[in-house]
Amino acid sequence: MPDIALYQPDIPQNTGTLLRLAACMDVQLHLIEPAGFPLSDHALKRAGMDYIERAKLQRHISWDAFRAWQQQEGRRLVLMSTKAAEPYTAFMFQPGDILLMGRESSGVPEDVHHAADHRLLIPMKNGMRSLNMAISAGMVLGEALRQTDGFA
Repeated sequence: MPDIALYQPDIPQNTGTLLRLAACMDVQLHLIEPAGFPLSDHALKRAGMDYIERAKLQRHISWDAFRAWQQQEGRRLVLMSTKAAEPYTAFMFQPGDILLMGRESSGVPEDVHHAADHRLLIPMKNGMRSLNMAISAGMVLGEALRQTDGFA
């Protein structure tokens, strides 16, 4: 089953939306710290409403800690990026893929961008900058689950 990873998220509401998505789709959500908002249990519970208790949340204290875990697990890292060239709809997802979403304000730094095994784009109308990060994750996760027979 694909997982979702959030690289140092800025907006607690997006994290809450993705906690809810992860709970409803039965996927793991990885939160790579530091976040741009307090990560107390209270703040996460508020952002994720009652879904946080059902979500599979794994926190990683840093990019390096997450990267070490990901490499040890032997899982592909698939970055969603406005700088990518390959559309997500043309990509062949695998059950163990980790869908990496960058910060809402700035994406990911170059070293993280280069560390990804694949970089994918959501095609959009010309002149539009980007979609909301939680919406983007939902679109791509839906396609990944469809391809990997991951819907319950």
